[in-house]
Amino acid sequence: MKNVLLAAGLLMITSAHSALADEAAACSAAAGSYRTGVVVRGPAFAHGQYRKGVELSHTHLTMKADQDGRIYDVAIDNVFVPGFDRNQAGIPAPLTAIRVNDRIGVCGQLYTNGVGIHWVHTNCGKRPTPAHPDGWLKELKPDGTAGPSVTDNGAFCPLFQRH
Repeated sequence: MKNVLLAAGLLMITSAHSALADEAAACSAAAGSYRTGVVVRGPAFAHGQYRKGVELSHTHLTMKADQDGRIYDVAIDNVFVPGFDRNQAGIPAPLTAIRVNDRIGVCGQLYTNGVGIHWVHTNCGKRPTPAHPDGWLKELKPDGTAGPSVTDNGAFCPLFQRH
């Protein structure tokens, strides 16, 4: 019985590492940088500029990255979060559920000034580049596997099309 429990534990660890490796590979293929970590400061709302009558507000949270132990500001464009309401200033519901000590995985563009990551959202079907990756933010389950992206809402993609 002891050997069965040990084998099951090793399988869970191996599965978690494999899942994170898959996420990192998918992020690399999407032209992004991948970080996982623990949330050390929960979501905070930040007003933004307006585009075509829609405020491009952000939610910021802070995580301590597994990869390098650094503290990262994670900047999330609210228009790409399901539940975003163009008529209400605030943090969209999927992001309000993120709490201190939750584990997340983010794919996006690293900041060049300071330590952080942004562009953690869909790029609306455009070819991903390092300046505009096809990123995401996912909560990590206790076994290390990633849940669905909470930043893949394309409803407001027309705001970013040139006419």
